[in-house]
Amino acid sequence: MAVVVVTGASSGIGRAIALRLGARGDTVVLAARRAAELEAVAAQIPRALPIPTDISDPSAVDALIERALAVNGRIDALVNNAGVGGDASVLAGEAQVRTIVEVNLLAPIRLMRAVVPIMREQRSGSIVNIGSVAGEIGVGGAYSASKFGLRGINDSVRRELAGTGIGVTLVEPGYIATDLTAHRSGLPGPEIVAAAVERALTRPRRRIVVPGKYRAAILLANALPFVPDRVYAGRAARKRDGINSG
Repeated sequence: MAVVVVTGASSGIGRAIALRLGARGDTVVLAARRAAELEAVAAQIPRALPIPTDISDPSAVDALIERALAVNGRIDALVNNAGVGGDASVLAGEAQVRTIVEVNLLAPIRLMRAVVPIMREQRSGSIVNIGSVAGEIGVGGAYSASKFGLRGINDSVRRELAGTGIGVTLVEPGYIATDLTAHRSGLPGPEIVAAAVERALTRPRRRIVVPGKYRAAILLANALPFVPDRVYAGRAARKRDGINSG
């Protein structure tokens, strides 16, 4: 019976991940701030332990991992999914920037620090960090910076744990249909990310980009960085013109 901790499990991508892993028989430890939503997800999973958690609070992270470990004395996987977005500008307010970095980068680091000693003792385990295509192409202000940072720590931890039996994978979604993207149409559902997470837990690898079409955009941005520069400069100019004309 595998024990898997999933953060941000009350809705969207986290909910889809929790349901998929629960359907395959895992004991899913669900972490999120919204208790009622968390209980609703847990009710759909045969083996679930919902734990309302503010992952920006270090003591809450410690309590989460302690309760997860108490299930059967091991933690087989951690899925760092919880995240927040925000203003795409560097001019975003200080409080918003701090929240983005705290939740998207510092919390995953704390969670990895909590589970790695346990997994080392077990000599097995998997960690999946949910990044973003915005962590490859700088377009989202502090959000993008936090996901760039998550990509860096993911690679660092993966190399640090090489040969220990612990897999570390970064899953990078593009635009996915969630509450945050309700204004966009024709997007793939969060189930595509959940399937990628399941693959990563079964066969860890450095990175999975979903949907796969975003791999071309990442390659283009890395090989020809002036292309996205021009695209976003054009968008900014059109936005300014629209404001000025109003």
